[in-house]
Amino acid sequence: MRPFTTRFVNPLTRLVAGWLPGFGILEYRGRTSGKRYRTPMNVFRRGDHMVFALTYGPDVQWVKNVLAAGELDVRTGGKTVHLVEPELFTDPGRRAMPALIRPFLGLMRVTEFLRMRIDRPA
Repeated sequence: MRPFTTRFVNPLTRLVAGWLPGFGILEYRGRTSGKRYRTPMNVFRRGDHMVFALTYGPDVQWVKNVLAAGELDVRTGGKTVHLVEPELFTDPGRRAMPALIRPFLGLMRVTEFLRMRIDRPA
């Protein structure tokens, strides 16, 4: 499923993810290549943090890149925000997610998340 998503779904989602509620476009650099990447993701604000459900787990490249850099920019709601201090955590009850989203994540058995502090507008 991941190759299909990367090749076909992500390019389409990138067109609208920066504006749709619950979505964002992550902008970060590759940890070895230095290449700039733009990845559409579900993102949810929780106080002064943003939380990402790791539907493919924490071992995917974008997570490794963000952990190595310690920062990223996310475009959501038409605004770009700089995030810092990435923190992986496990939440079997998915309490960090909106109540409406929890059942869907439960069906996919998602229990791992990435939380980052909002630093400033990028």
